[in-house]
Amino acid sequence: MAYTQIAVERRGAVAWLFHDRPEMRNAESSVLLDELDQALREASGDDAVRVIVIAGKGEHFSAGHDLKEGQEKRQGFSVEQRWAYEEKRYLEYSLRIWDCPKPTIAAVQGACIAGGFMVANMCDMIVASEDAFFADPVCKTLAASAVEVLMHPYVMGLRAAKEFLFTGRRMGAAEAHRVGMVNRVVPRAELEAATQALAEDIASAPPFAIKLTKRSLNRAADMQGFRDAINAHFDTHQLAHVTEEFRRTREAGLAAAIARGKAQTAA
Repeated sequence: MAYTQIAVERRGAVAWLFHDRPEMRNAESSVLLDELDQALREASGDDAVRVIVIAGKGEHFSAGHDLKEGQEKRQGFSVEQRWAYEEKRYLEYSLRIWDCPKPTIAAVQGACIAGGFMVANMCDMIVASEDAFFADPVCKTLAASAVEVLMHPYVMGLRAAKEFLFTGRRMGAAEAHRVGMVNRVVPRAELEAATQALAEDIASAPPFAIKLTKRSLNRAADMQGFRDAINAHFDTHQLAHVTEEFRRTREAGLAAAIARGKAQTAA
């Protein structure tokens, strides 16, 4: 498949899948998400690939959903159309990363916001550059109940997740490491090399043993309610789209909401 908004690189037994819209801060359009999902499927089915890295070209991992595309193409969606679109591209695609039989690592630099936060945190591990920051400001900026997949309490703890979402604030790489969301923090110039070294270390282990271990770890999360909570929140997120608060925000203009989001995550 010829990709237009992602880039795929093979580095030994490691497949790198890059968001490749640096001029758009790697905003996740429908095309980018479709391509990323297809590339993930291909890497998952390739016996020569032991580890998959999801990354971003340029200054940022991803500024999140492409809100401009959403305003132009999906603003007139019915409830049913929006549900179907988001169920496929957000819930289904995110869970495919979570359920990937091979270890996945997010290599994060710069902004990792909302939809980008969702993609990165469905990976098994995160390596972040020192200048990376994480944010999910949509409760304050869009009157939405967080992004579609509420993995936040599982990756940063319940109290940190509440503060993070209620305030919409940004979380730097050092804090994300302290709360356990990020595995390693490295200088920006060393991000790809450090991620590759970690991936190669994992790739040197027997692959079937890694697959079984990952399955057991994910099952442990499911036994604690992970998947039920994820599915329940997706329904709640859809409800947020038909609230009076969301309607007023939309009528005030998504451009204003985007500006508020940028201000919220500014340095």
